[in-house]
Amino acid sequence: MDKFKQLKSFVAVATLGSLSAAARAEGVAPAMIGRRINALEARLGIKLLLRSTRRLSLTSEGSDFYEEAQRILRDLNDAETRIAQGSINPSGHLRISAPAGFGRRHVAPLLPGFTGNYPDVTISLDLSDRLVDLIEEGYDCAIRIGELDDSQIVGVRLADNKRVIVAAPSYLGKHGRPNTPDDLAQHNCLSFGHQGNQSKGWLLKQDGVARAVRVKGRLACSDGSVLHEWALAGCGLAWRSLWEVHDDLAAGRLVSVLDDYAAPANGIFAMLPERKHLPLRVRLFVDMLRERYASPSYWEGLS
Repeated sequence: MDKFKQLKSFVAVATLGSLSAAARAEGVAPAMIGRRINALEARLGIKLLLRSTRRLSLTSEGSDFYEEAQRILRDLNDAETRIAQGSINPSGHLRISAPAGFGRRHVAPLLPGFTGNYPDVTISLDLSDRLVDLIEEGYDCAIRIGELDDSQIVGVRLADNKRVIVAAPSYLGKHGRPNTPDDLAQHNCLSFGHQGNQSKGWLLKQDGVARAVRVKGRLACSDGSVLHEWALAGCGLAWRSLWEVHDDLAAGRLVSVLDDYAAPANGIFAMLPERKHLPLRVRLFVDMLRERYASPSYWEGLS
């Protein structure tokens, strides 16, 4: 028999003074209340109630247990109330993971406004290019860029992620401009090496089909920001996301090449653990990102 039902029935009997009154309050037969009390006493190994045909009273142990049982039910009710209120007014801690470069530019700046709108929410942001395990490591949300292959998590597409091959004018002036993907073999290509989603090569479209083009170069780094800086310094070609190099292209610090061969955009995703009931703070956070990123003016107005 359910321990909670036993506890609730005992408190009802002790409060109302009879099995029949407790039965009416709970909408069950008096015999059911009696069985619950008997099961509770048998489980505890003590007598809680003294019953006769005329009256019902608590034993000394029953009186002590009555106070404890009331406290337990009161605490449970308070906890349920707090949780229910949290489904209306977001509260609690939100733990987020995001790629370092993207997180600095496009997640971190939005968080003060989010906590300003929802003051009962606190946030910790982990900036790392490592693919965290949301479930094992206790993250509420992870921002990821690229294709999805993890069946244990749910991905919400926030925006398209267009990628371009860029170089500084100084590099192109010295080494020339590639005209086809095959020309990349003659250039110093700045890459992640064996890291991340570039390990199979740069994805370009040829004859209507996207394929990975193997590249090589004298410099590789697992930090995309470093590749960006090397490209600005004229060290070689780099395959970067448009959100990262947008301003440099607009200012002429970088020039895009092989635009006619650009592969379809991949995605920017909010990854969520498999949960039936997502906390309101998480839902609102994802909705905020989706709304901001869906606006063309957000990306065009980057500074």
